[in-house]
Amino acid sequence: MSTAPALDPARTALLVMDYQPATLAALPEGGDREALLGRVERAIADVRAKGGTIAYVRVGFTEADWDAVPAVNKSFAPLAQHRVMHHEDPATAIHEHLAPQDGDIIVRKIRYGGMSTTDLDQQLRERGITTLVVSGISTSGVVLSTVIDAADRDYQLYVLSDGVADPDTEVHDVLLHRVLPSRAHMVDTAELHALLRVD
Repeated sequence: MSTAPALDPARTALLVMDYQPATLAALPEGGDREALLGRVERAIADVRAKGGTIAYVRVGFTEADWDAVPAVNKSFAPLAQHRVMHHEDPATAIHEHLAPQDGDIIVRKIRYGGMSTTDLDQQLRERGITTLVVSGISTSGVVLSTVIDAADRDYQLYVLSDGVADPDTEVHDVLLHRVLPSRAHMVDTAELHALLRVD
């Protein structure tokens, strides 16, 4: 059983980050993407059923976003140069299995972190959210960046250990077991379900 504190759904948001066809395609073949999607789908349903908030973060660029990326940005300059991940491209849409519903938060970002180029923090605070459960692709990108940023903003953090994935499984394992636990409680989808059940 998890040693993590129980969750107050009214003050909790599940972050579903970069679950887009383009990012899923970067995961290793045979990594069972369908199982990953299924687990996150169940986590979304659990949090919804208890009255928690679902917040979707997706990456996508406009022409102006691409034009504004400086050449010194090692990660994003190549995306801008090749005009990759246009915000209207179906490959940048939220995966259909995890489709948002009315009342969910949806933000579009243009860097790794879920908060640095969006108003996500503001929207969460307006709803009284103090606890974040983090899921996303990839562990070394959006998950790491958002957890570090959110920890500095004093959110109580949980990382959904079976709801994150990375193209590099070795890096994923190091982050999951050595880096992220210093800032977040590590729980899987079954533990999340149990922690939400406590009234």
